[in-house]
Amino acid sequence: MGCMFSHLAAKFAFFPPSPPTYHVTTTPDGKLTAVSSSTSSTFPAAGDASLDVRVVKTRRGNKVTAFYLRNHNARLTLLYSHGNAADLGQLFDLFLQLKVNLRVNLMGYDYSGYGASTGKPSEYNTYADIEAVYECLQTEYGVGQEDLILYGQSVGSGPTLHLASKLPRLRGVVLHSGILSGLRVLCHVKFKFCCDIYSNINKIKKVKCPVLVIHGTEDDVVNWLHGNRLWKMAKEPYEPLWIKGGGHCNLEIYPEYIRHLYRFIQDMENTTTKSRLKKIWQEIRRRDESKGCCSFRLCRPKCPRCPKPSCDCSCGCCKWSCPSLKGCFSCCKKPSCVSSCCKCSCLSLKGCFTCWKKPSCVSNCCFPKVKCCSCFGKPRCPKCSCWKCLKCPEPECCCCAGCFSWLCCCGGGRRKEGETRGRTTMAKSGG
Repeated sequence: MGCMFSHLAAKFAFFPPSPPTYHVTTTPDGKLTAVSSSTSSTFPAAGDASLDVRVVKTRRGNKVTAFYLRNHNARLTLLYSHGNAADLGQLFDLFLQLKVNLRVNLMGYDYSGYGASTGKPSEYNTYADIEAVYECLQTEYGVGQEDLILYGQSVGSGPTLHLASKLPRLRGVVLHSGILSGLRVLCHVKFKFCCDIYSNINKIKKVKCPVLVIHGTEDDVVNWLHGNRLWKMAKEPYEPLWIKGGGHCNLEIYPEYIRHLYRFIQDMENTTTKSRLKKIWQEIRRRDESKGCCSFRLCRPKCPRCPKPSCDCSCGCCKWSCPSLKGCFSCCKKPSCVSSCCKCSCLSLKGCFTCWKKPSCVSNCCFPKVKCCSCFGKPRCPKCSCWKCLKCPEPECCCCAGCFSWLCCCGGGRRKEGETRGRTTMAKSGG
């Protein structure tokens, strides 16, 4: 049923140029070359090393046409997924400008059913198309995901985020007039429907690299709110570019477009794996500090003075290191002590006492079971308001707030009534 709806949605979502603006021919020496069907764009002569024409077979049996534009000064490669109602013949001049101005190698391709590519356009065909082109970049040009930036325009944001969600070490992503989903372009909905295509609203959360969002404020095809929502949902959002007065298909003519895009490329070139990890850890630390020392609620030691409880679960959500505690604080919220000194199972845990490993109880249910110690449960002296030298003469006393069997260093406090009177009488006779 979902497949049928996907094919139905494809009839309204894809509008390949008809006839195509170019076709592919084979030279006498067996190389592929592109020939323009109009005078609007001119391709390099056959044998020009700056352009490679490729035909790539996808896992769904279609043959996809791709252009690889080589820049000898480039360090990164841009994989461009174009928008609707366009093909490589119309975009070739733009590719030349991006290659030169951004100093990148550029790979552009036509979806199944577009340009010289075979098959019919559909959501899942575009996913297979971009996967095949990426594999071609790996095998034919030695481009790894660490040196790759994915660029998706409009409908192209769908296959772009599909591939980006599967590449954890990708260098960066650019979303140009991106969409939240196909159905959300037509109407404002908050739920997922079986007939919807390109669910970018869910895939953007899985992208682990910097994401640049470019959108025009006057876009009458894909509302600016789509780009704004994608930017807010990105895990590592880059400074967005909102082009004031920009529409859906004319953002390239604005000077700030190429300037901002060039700065993003430069930042990605200067970004190493080590610096990216450092930045991520700084962001995690900043979020933890804003929430408090610990991310869990039961035990909150004052880092780094108190021992930090540890997690032995596989999720890796805890970052503490106390060997006497096990369990995940971020998930199950119930730390337990494996040491023999801890036998309290009360859920009202807060801090530690005695061995500095056992969580203490803040409710009254556990107080009668606690033995007296020199560091827990002593009231403040009413005479000097200090906590020092509070010694209890009763070995079995619970030392709770209602206990009066304590004596401060200043002489304040009270012992048992009989013992206090006896000491007072001895003091007078001695004087």
